[in-house]
Amino acid sequence: MARLDSLIIDIVYTAVSMSRDRSSRRFYRADSTHDLLSYMDRGQAASVENRWTFETAWEAANKVGGIYTVIRSKAYVSTEEMGDNYCLLGPYKEHCARTEVEEAEFAPNSPLTTAVNAMRSQGYKLHTGTWLVDGNPQIILFDVGSAAWQMDSFKQELWDTCTLGIPHLDVEANDAIILGFMVAQFIIEFRKAAENWSDTPPRVVAHFHEWQAGIGLIVLRVRHIDVATVFTTHATLLGRYLCAGNTDFYNNLDKFSVDEEAGKRQIYHRYCMERAAAHMAHIFTTVSDITGYEAEHLLKRKPDIITPNGLNVKKFSALHEFQNLHALAKDKIHEFARGHFYGHFNFDLDKTLYFFIAGRYEFGNKGADIFIEALARLNHYLKSVDSDTTVIAFLIFPAKTNNFNVESLRGHAVTKALRDTIQDIQQKVGKRMYDVCLSWEPCTRVKNNTTACTRTHDSHSAQGPPPEPDELLHKEDTVRLKRCIYALQRDGLPPVTTHNVVDDWSDPVLNSIRRCQLFNTVNDKVKVIFHPEFLTSTNPLFGLEYEEFVRGCHLGVFPSYYEPWGYTPAECTVMGIPSITTNLSGFGCFMQEHIADPMSYGIYVVDRRYISLEGSVQQLAQYMFDFTKLTRRQRIIQRNRTERLSDLMDWRNLGIYYRQARAQALKIVYPDYVDHMDIELGKRFNYPRPISEPPSPTHSMRREGRLSPSHAAECERRGTRDAAVQCECGRGGSVQRSLELLQIDCEAAEGLEVGFERPFAEAELADDNYRTPNESFLEPLAEAVAEQIDELISKLSACADEGKAD
Repeated sequence: MARLDSLIIDIVYTAVSMSRDRSSRRFYRADSTHDLLSYMDRGQAASVENRWTFETAWEAANKVGGIYTVIRSKAYVSTEEMGDNYCLLGPYKEHCARTEVEEAEFAPNSPLTTAVNAMRSQGYKLHTGTWLVDGNPQIILFDVGSAAWQMDSFKQELWDTCTLGIPHLDVEANDAIILGFMVAQFIIEFRKAAENWSDTPPRVVAHFHEWQAGIGLIVLRVRHIDVATVFTTHATLLGRYLCAGNTDFYNNLDKFSVDEEAGKRQIYHRYCMERAAAHMAHIFTTVSDITGYEAEHLLKRKPDIITPNGLNVKKFSALHEFQNLHALAKDKIHEFARGHFYGHFNFDLDKTLYFFIAGRYEFGNKGADIFIEALARLNHYLKSVDSDTTVIAFLIFPAKTNNFNVESLRGHAVTKALRDTIQDIQQKVGKRMYDVCLSWEPCTRVKNNTTACTRTHDSHSAQGPPPEPDELLHKEDTVRLKRCIYALQRDGLPPVTTHNVVDDWSDPVLNSIRRCQLFNTVNDKVKVIFHPEFLTSTNPLFGLEYEEFVRGCHLGVFPSYYEPWGYTPAECTVMGIPSITTNLSGFGCFMQEHIADPMSYGIYVVDRRYISLEGSVQQLAQYMFDFTKLTRRQRIIQRNRTERLSDLMDWRNLGIYYRQARAQALKIVYPDYVDHMDIELGKRFNYPRPISEPPSPTHSMRREGRLSPSHAAECERRGTRDAAVQCECGRGGSVQRSLELLQIDCEAAEGLEVGFERPFAEAELADDNYRTPNESFLEPLAEAVAEQIDELISKLSACADEGKAD
């Protein structure tokens, strides 16, 4: 027996050692990424090297679209890295600049001041100051109107140098040309001033975003200015137009005649501006791999670096409070659901899940078409299994409306009246109860035959009986309550939209809802609400900011067909809300590349590239159906895992790619330039599966002694059906075989917990580019360790045989 105990201890020690070895090799959060912390010296190194960065974008302090979010959120890490040697350039738009820019002059001894004064002396109007965002970056805004008189000469220079002609009636292109020439002239003046500012030759990087700013890059290059240039496209111009036209875009990228397609859409001159900027730049970048693939075929240049978009995670960070914030915001959405649906019919809000999709109203590009179709399938799935879960799906797209839907406003009004009435009655009942309790006298015993006790209770207490309900809730209070309750009763079905949509007969969302017959009937498990307006705290229906609304939902669904990056799922991630994205969005591609098992972290990626449209709809519906089957505990676990990825989205990690692009551009223009703070960026990072794997839903099903049909099918497909085999006592096949080996019957094993750690293969442990494989639930044992355990088990069996012989 002593020998047997020794062998068992050896086996346990081997397993524990493997577990420790495994956990020591795990890496999480910022440990697996690069960050800018080592470079954030507020521009000290840049000042010594006389290195400057100018970032030009049409949306600098000018909110138009997604690039505004990129520039604004990245400003903090840019100023922390470059300090006063970093400056933003853009057009002066008075309606935005008045509230976003604090105008001020630069330091008198700065070369920026010299360049600004030189421009002003030539008749140009420039507004200088700091942008009122995190980091307070320096900014120069150019008044396009002050140089409009030179537009013809600017166009002539473009034609003479690039054979690029711009139609006179394209106002947006005309403004882009004027801005580009003004920016180029400013950088030329600045470089002259910087040469006299320091003994070190100036090293200037000019970074341009999108085609509206690309003219400045073209002018710098044709004038042979000694400046390093970087051009970033966030979405190709032709790609947006092609996808908006319902073309099979990604399967025909290599077949498009780009000149012909651009000419058909009357954007040939804009396309030429974008393509010229991409080819003339020293370094060309895109925001995602899928956009790089698009640029390679449409712009005919493969990007040098991928510069993914990040977020200022500190803005969204709630640490351990994010679960509480979810509960608080969810209660506010509950209030909306009560006002919208109650009175028509009721359902349990504790068993209600909130899904949503939001963004620009691009019906096909944003995936609203397959989302609505998948909701119809989800409705059928939930009915088929007689689920007690209700799903409310919000579609938030800004559209033209007349006003709020009267029926929707009425529902919220009567709900508010009921709540106010109950609160008023509560206060009155509380006051009455307080007064009655104070006025009661103690029960007096019969004394000297002068006082008789009329109470019927057997034992006299120091206090009388509690007050009767009629003493507290008066008849008029009951009447008020009944009136409010009867006012809630409404005929017909709950409205699908919260507003009166202009030309609703041609609205694509409403037409798709009609086709799928999602009419919010009492039997529908999926309810649909189309809110054609962005959310604000002044909204009379929700009273929520968009960020609060996202925190209160359970799942964000963004099955986009054309999405170069995708900020909406990224925002869900940093707030700890699971989301569905696609492998045609930049965010989805990034997650697939950098996370070994995105689904275990609450990132569901729908395949819209390699399977049919019907297959994508079925996959999306299945993802949503699987999500509805999670318990509340499992959803909490998943939200914790999702929030764990927030560091991955932070500009402190992703900003390193922009720095890499600038450094490579400098090395091309200035071969003698040495980046003393450079590190190797070629090493990729990869988030492993969470340690608590397999994922909690699967783990819970296994502990219950059963497998769901879908999971059993998955086991069958993966060739691991033996893991799903159950013995009569409900234990899995692997556990049962282990008990047989140890000669322990099921009755004796009652209450015994048996667990298995998933080890790593030695080759995988030694690989710096380790990725957790997806091929099976159980990874193979390391060969050396496996042989050792086999040897120990054989000795254990031999000991058991010797015991039988004795």
